[in-house]
Order: sequence, then structure tokens, then C-alpha cells
Amino acid sequence: MATAQQVPDILSPEFAENPYPAYRVMRESAPLIWHEATQSYIISRYEDVERAFKDKESVFTTDNYDWQIEPVHGKTILQLSGREHSVRRALVAPAFRGSDLQNKFQPVIERNSRELIDGFRHTGSVDLVESYATRFPVNVIADMLGLDKADHARFHGWYTAVIAFLGNLSGDAEVTAAGERTRIEFAEYMFPIIRERRENLGDDLLSTLCSAEVDGVRMSDEDIKAFCSLLLAAGGETTDKAIASIFANLLLHPDQLAAVREDRTLIDRAFAETLRYTPPVHMIMRQTAQDVELSGGTIPSGATVTCLIGAANRDGSRFRNPDTFDIFRDDLTTTTAFSAAADHLAFALGRHFCVGALLAKAEVETGVNQLLDAMPDLRLADGFDPVEQGVFTRGPQTLPVEFTPVTV
Repeated sequence: MATAQQVPDILSPEFAENPYPAYRVMRESAPLIWHEATQSYIISRYEDVERAFKDKESVFTTDNYDWQIEPVHGKTILQLSGREHSVRRALVAPAFRGSDLQNKFQPVIERNSRELIDGFRHTGSVDLVESYATRFPVNVIADMLGLDKADHARFHGWYTAVIAFLGNLSGDAEVTAAGERTRIEFAEYMFPIIRERRENLGDDLLSTLCSAEVDGVRMSDEDIKAFCSLLLAAGGETTDKAIASIFANLLLHPDQLAAVREDRTLIDRAFAETLRYTPPVHMIMRQTAQDVELSGGTIPSGATVTCLIGAANRDGSRFRNPDTFDIFRDDLTTTTAFSAAADHLAFALGRHFCVGALLAKAEVETGVNQLLDAMPDLRLADGFDPVEQGVFTRGPQTLPVEFTPVTV
């Protein structure tokens, strides 16, 4: 087994600037690394990460979330297993698929996107990250839950602190403290709202969570608060970066942007390829319940495993020309790209597959459609080259574009 000294360190500035060369070295010559600083085993090959996510034998568990996410969210559905997990998932899942998503929340998605675009559609220039991507998914979630969108700044501050906590691989004490404060502040904000909503149920997602029952089990106030916290952080950060990345990728490949503009059914292909090529989340952790042998060696029981999604999604043994953005590739199945049978690993797989994948798909489809309609000759601002930032989550921090305003 290789050691961290033989490959670029995931905590180094060079890695943060561009992790993809390091991913290649890991896959080819060090597919299993013991990383002393994070006290974890790093895996990077598609077959190994896929196995960790799909595991049905409870070898790879989410016990690591007890220390990784519970301090900021409280105990969430991600930490549960067996019947407890299936019941909780059955309580929340209906809102994120089928008729509820289409009939109740699609209008919410469309309205929130349109409201943001109305703020800049006549200007001729905009930073798509600042004015749209960072606001759109959080506004949608707040609306879905029936929360006050005027509190957007607080929501954004909270989920930014949570994501920083989750990605705090170097153990910065201030980042840890800020994340833990968020749990207290969010609980103080949510508990009175949850209690009031239980007394006055409405047509929003929070009311659904308050009243949902499966096999005689209902969610407690703490369960609901933890799920809302998880939804804001996971749904906000990932969709934010996905929207920024899909536009960055298309703007850097004008022929593919032109194809999507001409045929909007290609948006799903562009989103699926973005999830593979530049996933919003680059690493997810698991914990082993017993010794397990992977392609690079053996991981002992009780170990933390850092699964490098960003590396696995560019594994040449799984995807042809993996370092090329190609929405027309034939080794990425679009029809399953937003399900637990996805080829890419951006939403994880198996029983802990992202419950909000179809919500993200609906947001991206709507957002890309409306933005292309409002900006028919969309182009990067003169001299600007999109740059990804981040290690745990990754995407453009800014994306200034120019366009000719459409006269209505």
C-alpha cells in the first residue's frame, strides 16, 4: 500500500488548485493510501468507490457521520440503517419524486428561478454564481418548507458554515466552532416554527414532515429539524455548484452550448456529464465494519474511508477519454443518471443515494432553460477563465457573463 508521501497531498495548495493530476496518480499507482493527517484510508478507483457506495453487506457503514455531521445537523437519516433508515426515508422521499415534486414543487422552482432572472435579465451582464446559483436552490428549499425567504442571508450563512465543517480536513478549530454554533442557532430558529406548524398544518413540505406517518412512526421535532438542516446544506451547496459548473463547462465548449440551446432535451445529458466531469462533492466518507480487501490492499475494521468521487468519475477503466467534457458520450446513461443506478458517483449509490437527486434535476432543467431563454447569446465576460475552487466540495466561485438583453 502506498503512503501519502508518494502522491500529491489532498491538503496541499497544489491539490486544491487542481486535484485531477493527483487523482490520476492515485488511481494508477496508489489506489489505497493511508492518510495520516485525516486518519483515513483514501480510495480513488471507480470499482472501489462504487463498491463502498453500493455495499449491501454492511461492510461500509455511515457510522463516521456520528462525528462528521451530527455535531452540525443533529442525528440525520444518513446515520440510520436497516428498518429505521427505510422508515425515515419513506417519510421524506415522496416529496422529492413523482406527483408531489411535479405538481407542488415544480411551480415553486419555476417561480424562484424567474424572480432571480428578472433581477438581471435587462442588464447585459451578471455574475451567475453571485446573483443566481448561490440563491436559487436555497430560495427553493425555503419556499418548499414554508420558511421566510427574507431569511436567505441566515440560511446561506448556516449552510456555508456546515459545508466548511464537513470539509475541514485540516481540523481548523475556528471552522469547527462555527459549524457547532450553527447547530444551536438553526435549532433555535426551527423549533418554534415546527411547533407552530404542527398546530397549523399547511400545504408545504414542513407540514408534510410534521404529519407524515409510516408504520405508526412519526418524525420528532429533532428529526425534522435535522432533516431541514441537512436539506438546506446538501441541497443548497450541491445544486449551487452544479449550476455554476454546468454553465462553466458549456461556456468553455461553445459547440456543446449551441447544441443544448438548440435542443433543450440535451440539458439532462449536460447535467449528467457535469456530475461526472466536475462533481459538486469530491469526497464522501464511509467507515468499515470489518476488514475489507480492495484493489489496492486491505482496509482494517473500524477505519474511516475517504471515497474520492472526483477521481472515480474520471477513471479511464470506466469512462473513455475521462478528462474530456462530452455531453454526447455513450458510456454515461442519461436515463439512469439521476437514480441509484447512475453510472457516475456524484449522488453516491445504493441505499444512501441522494434523496434530493430528482429535485436537483428539476432545478437544473428549469434554471438552464430559463437562463438560456433570457440570455440567447450568453458568453463569458472578456478575459475571464472559469476556475474551480474547493476540496471537499468544488465549483466556480464566480462566473461573470455577458449577453444581449432580450426585449420583451
